[in-house]
Amino acid sequence: MKLHTIHSGNFKLDGGAMFGVVPKSIWSRTNPADENNMCPWSMRLMLIEDGDRLMLIDTGIGNKQSEKFFSYYFLFGDHSLDSSLKDAGFKRDDITDVFLTHLHFDHVGGAIERAASGANHFEPAFKNATYWSNERHWKWATEPNPREKASFLKENILPLEESGQLKFIERGDSNRATNVFPGIDVLFADGHTESQMIPIIDYKGSKVVFMADLLPSTGHIPLPYVMGYDTRPLLTLQDRQGFFPEAAQNEYILYLEHDFYSDCCTLQMTEKGPRLKETFALNSI
Repeated sequence: MKLHTIHSGNFKLDGGAMFGVVPKSIWSRTNPADENNMCPWSMRLMLIEDGDRLMLIDTGIGNKQSEKFFSYYFLFGDHSLDSSLKDAGFKRDDITDVFLTHLHFDHVGGAIERAASGANHFEPAFKNATYWSNERHWKWATEPNPREKASFLKENILPLEESGQLKFIERGDSNRATNVFPGIDVLFADGHTESQMIPIIDYKGSKVVFMADLLPSTGHIPLPYVMGYDTRPLLTLQDRQGFFPEAAQNEYILYLEHDFYSDCCTLQMTEKGPRLKETFALNSI
C-alpha cells in the first residue's frame, strides 16, 4: 500500500464559524485571520494505492458551481485535483473507488461534473469508480434539515445514485466497522453531520486516520473547540472524547483535510486533555 497527498485547492472561511464559541483572541493564535476575519483552509485529499485498487478519499469542492457561489469561498492557490493526480502518476479514469466521508459540498463537489450534453446535466467525474457513502448519511443528505440544506447540493449528490455507481458501507449498531476494505476500518461520527465516515488505515506499521471534519486542524484539538458548522456539538464532544485518547495512546497519525499549515499530526494526553504532540508531512512516514 502507498498513500499519496492530493491537493484539490484552498479556500477561506470565517474564523468565528470555524471555531464556534472559542474567542478570536484564542483561535487566532493558531489560525490567524485576514482583515475580513477569513482564515485559509486546505481541501487536502488522500489517494490510497493498494494493488488493483486506487481509492480517492473525498473530492474537494469541484469547479462546476456558479461564479456567485465561489465568490463566498475565495478559492486560491495553484493546486487542483487533476494536477495533483497527475503529479502522483494517475488520472481520473484510473480511480476505482471514491470514499466520501460525507456529502457537504467541499467534500463531494469534485465527485460530479457538468455533462457535455448541457449546462444543467451532471455526471460522475470518475467514470470507472464506485462511490461509497452510507445509508444513514445518504438519507440525512437527501432529506436535509434547514441548517444543512445549503451544504447538501442536489447536483453533487443525486447523480451518484442515478449513475448506478453508488454503494453503501454498512454501519450496523455501533460506531465502528472493521476491515471495510483490506486494511481499512471506519469510525462513524455523528456530531458534525449524521454518520460522517472516518477511515482508519493500516500503513507501514501505524494507523493513519483521515480526520475529515472530526478534526479540521491542529487548532481544533482541545475538546471544546467545536466548529459552528457542527449540527450537534455535544455529539462532537462525545465523538472526540471516545476517539482522541485512543489516538494519543496508540500514536495514530491524524491526516488533516482542512489544516492549511500541516498535513499530519499526533496527539498527547495532558492534564488539560488532548493536545498537539507534533506535526509532519505524510510523505515523511
